[in-house]
Amino acid sequence: MTESPAVAPPALDTNLHDAIATADWQPLPRRGALLYAIGAGFAFAIPSGFGIGMLVSGLADTPRIPTAIAAGVAGLLLGVYVGLLRHRRIGWKLDADGFATRRGGLWRTETLVPVSRVQHLDLERGPLERKLGLATLVVHTAGTRMAAVKLPLLALDDAEALRAHLARQVEADDAL
Repeated sequence: MTESPAVAPPALDTNLHDAIATADWQPLPRRGALLYAIGAGFAFAIPSGFGIGMLVSGLADTPRIPTAIAAGVAGLLLGVYVGLLRHRRIGWKLDADGFATRRGGLWRTETLVPVSRVQHLDLERGPLERKLGLATLVVHTAGTRMAAVKLPLLALDDAEALRAHLARQVEADDAL
């Protein structure tokens, strides 16, 4: 009688394994910066074009449309720069205390989710994220309704490994 080999749980990516071992803050992959920059660029461009462009054209007695376009382009460039900075200031870590995220430069927000509070985990992937090999990890927590921590634009391999690792830890805690 032959024995079938036991199915091992998926191995952690070496980067993720190193991140867990050292418990250092990990940055998001650079390829996600493009999506962050585009989103922030449009978020700045539209109000700049309509609001600032129209205000300047009224005060300076310049043609409205060229002034609005110039203000929109300036807002787009400023937004792209801000988006790139914001992307660089998002990180995550996984250690014995749980899963943590960090955002911000001047006003930094750090969120720690103890493993005992994790209810379930989701991966979200829009069309652009799929194209770039990225995913958003959503960690749903116990407590208030709609409580979740999202970590956007993770490398797909890291997001899947984090989800699997956290799920294994939750299952191990539930077994106790």
